[in-house]
Amino acid sequence: MATETQWPSELRVTDQGRTLRVSFEGGDVFDLPAEYLRVESPSAEVQGHSPAERKTVGGKKNVAIIGVVPVGAYAVRLEFDDMHSTGLYTWSYLHELGRDHAAKWDAYLTALAEKGLTR
Repeated sequence: MATETQWPSELRVTDQGRTLRVSFEGGDVFDLPAEYLRVESPSAEVQGHSPAERKTVGGKKNVAIIGVVPVGAYAVRLEFDDMHSTGLYTWSYLHELGRDHAAKWDAYLTALAEKGLTR
């Protein structure tokens, strides 16, 4: 289902890089943990080029955001202290991550357990 583009009014890194607060013009505000953003990175390294290629990334419990780089008027590139910086987080994707945080996080924890990985 296509989602209408949500426009952010503010992005703020808090908690020493452990959280990205994203406020949207429609009033939604999400505090997205750096670990969650890192393991759900839209990069090909994580998402692959098809659903079958998607990677479950473990060991990112203590990752932090060290940079937020604007990409045109549609996205940001997040830089993490593990040197991952290839994902482009569109406004729609950031909104999706906030809206679906609980379900996506539960699916991630299940995948970690199934693969014998830890946070």
